[in-house]
Amino acid sequence: MFHILLAEDDAVMREYLTRALTRSGYRVSAVDRGTAALPLLESEQFDLLLTDIVMPEMDGIELAQRAAAIAPDLRVMFITGFAAVTLKAGQAVPNARVLSKPFHLRDLVMEVDRLFHADSVDGAI
Repeated sequence: MFHILLAEDDAVMREYLTRALTRSGYRVSAVDRGTAALPLLESEQFDLLLTDIVMPEMDGIELAQRAAAIAPDLRVMFITGFAAVTLKAGQAVPNARVLSKPFHLRDLVMEVDRLFHADSVDGAI
């Protein structure tokens, strides 16, 4: 079972995302800000960091960069409602995927499934 670390400051969004991913068979640890994610990254093993970009205290881009230093193989997916920030995220973390808000929960789950499926296909070659 893949383990996802979700960093999302909006409580309602965090709940919806956690529920959708859990129902799809993923194990989810959810936090409300990037600074709360760092101790988890140091103490637990995660397969994916799913993070909002715009958050208080530490934005998702800085979180992803710091996460890469802790867990270099960690996959990253950003979620954002700000188009201008999407470009910045792509430049700062080139291998990350970006999902723009608004999105349907099934689209998020499909993107996460696709990310893990692509990795398993790549590994089989």
